[in-house]
Amino acid sequence: MEPTFRYVAEQSATETLARRIRHAAERLLASAEPALVWAHNLSVGRNLVLARELIRVCDLHGHTIVLHQHDWWFDNRWRRWPEMRRSGIRTMREAAWITFPSKPRVRIATINRADASVLQRHFGKRAAWLPNLAKRTPAPSIARIRAARAWLREVVGDDVPVWLLPSRLLRRKNIAEALLLTRWLRPDAALVVTGGVSSADESSYANYLAAAARRHDWRLHLGVLANDDQRQPSVRQLLAASECVLFTSVQEGFGLPFVEAADAARPLIARRLPNVSSDLAKFGFRFPQSYDEVLIAPGLFSWMQEYARQHRLFREWKAHLPRARRNWVKPPALLALETPHPIPFSRLTVTAQLEVLARPVAESWAACALLNPWLCAWQQRASTGCLRVTPWPASANSWLSGPTYARHFAALVRRKTPDGANPDNAVAAQEDFLRSKWRTTELFPLLFSTNT
Repeated sequence: MEPTFRYVAEQSATETLARRIRHAAERLLASAEPALVWAHNLSVGRNLVLARELIRVCDLHGHTIVLHQHDWWFDNRWRRWPEMRRSGIRTMREAAWITFPSKPRVRIATINRADASVLQRHFGKRAAWLPNLAKRTPAPSIARIRAARAWLREVVGDDVPVWLLPSRLLRRKNIAEALLLTRWLRPDAALVVTGGVSSADESSYANYLAAAARRHDWRLHLGVLANDDQRQPSVRQLLAASECVLFTSVQEGFGLPFVEAADAARPLIARRLPNVSSDLAKFGFRFPQSYDEVLIAPGLFSWMQEYARQHRLFREWKAHLPRARRNWVKPPALLALETPHPIPFSRLTVTAQLEVLARPVAESWAACALLNPWLCAWQQRASTGCLRVTPWPASANSWLSGPTYARHFAALVRRKTPDGANPDNAVAAQEDFLRSKWRTTELFPLLFSTNT
């Protein structure tokens, strides 16, 4: 464990951070023998100084480095930008050079094809699609499933059906939407979220959800695996012990719960994400209970207050962007409407989402059922225990197996590439990403601020 490799926000003295990281990287990598460094998700931007210094040290000593990128700092994370500037990364060009380095021994891998296609356009053979390894696992024993169900009954405090959201407690997981679907489709079920808060930025969101659940007596249980309890089951065992799996995230790089639900032979209700769905379809998966958006009648929340709230949050969020790029951004969906109209639940702030949830289930269902006719069929399936399961396709084994993963990884490392590369390619790649990430369809007000 190297302390200087933590998030910049967790560092005590940022003015000497680059020097301390450089020394730590030298201690690890100052070897005469060529090494391979496999760096995971430095592109999330919580410590781009580490990315810069690690790449420099590898280049100096002739080491190959694979930057395996899962998320991007510029994708609904613009509050990172002032933090990055305080750490010494002053311009967008410098951020591009670090995120998409043009050094000859650098390889960049992404976990979905959409991101890989952008990088391959600018970096050719230096970039590749390397989806996550996801192999089939043996089913838990009957005894372990029974133990997991008993543990869930203890956590929930009642013997009711459990609908599981296997994820961390993050805003982008859109947890309130999972609760709304649970209450509409299976009113007697409890929604259980496995993970806890993974950074201080998400604490307000977690507190809002927990406080609302207590106030309204919702069957919502957050972060059940966050405590160090020796008796707690694994996620695999919880999947097997649950009646249904939900996944309502608005932003994902791979979407592992899709695969986990199929592996566990559990019904899945999930949002379709364009950059994830096409890859899953290529692997052979078909998800019969997937949807694009849940439309909400405007009378279920205070439209005028939400409009004013989103206008303020969008203005504040936009102020964090580099001045020269602000005119690239289009307003979020609700601000583009002149009068109240049905709006996707995912396009609301957390405050408005909780307003909708605070309405009686029968009232919100009556107002929204005709807007989402597919939900009526799912409600019938849920009430009769007939939600459909996605079988594991044979083709997924060849795409996601260990040997396939190893072969693709080795091929990326061994590729012969030109010695030089134009650093302007990094800027062009970053601008391609920015234009796609700033479309209205990619803007979610619940991500504009840690407090919405």
